[in-house]
Amino acid sequence: MDGLNKGLSKIEIAMRWDPSPAGQPSTDLDLVAATYLADDPQGDPAYVVHFDSRSPDGTIYLNRDSKDGQGFGYDEVMTLELDRLDARYARVVVGVVIQQRPAERTFVSVVNPGLRIREGYTVLAEDDFGGVLGATAATVAEFVRDGSGPWAFHPGLRGFEGDPVAFTRTMGAARRA
Repeated sequence: MDGLNKGLSKIEIAMRWDPSPAGQPSTDLDLVAATYLADDPQGDPAYVVHFDSRSPDGTIYLNRDSKDGQGFGYDEVMTLELDRLDARYARVVVGVVIQQRPAERTFVSVVNPGLRIREGYTVLAEDDFGGVLGATAATVAEFVRDGSGPWAFHPGLRGFEGDPVAFTRTMGAARRA
């Protein structure tokens, strides 16, 4: 009955955190997504979606962007319309980056962080970044497909220490086993 499996279609990645304590610089977390071509799914990203950008075809976009965690519920939300993503893409890796200005930060200094990944009303994963406290960025999800087959979800956090720009170049490599 595999022919009836439609796989994943429209995914919402949502992140929340509380504002920094009084007198401390604001904490700015950003969702990023990188797409990889079917003929090189472990290579360089075909494109990266982050604040102030969206995918060329409009299938990956930020619904909400926060620079300080001040908001109701989830502060930053990204949508992935996997069912509309062109067949030439076989992999999408999603990550979270902590902006390093005006102060250097890791997840241990983020107040009350949370992550939720869902399709419709079905929660696929939730996390509090407790496993990557010393990291400046982390991959949070990987979506893959074979050919024109259905998309599959691979959850899990993997931390990264270093510059946010370097993370976006290598975030797909961080998921390799």
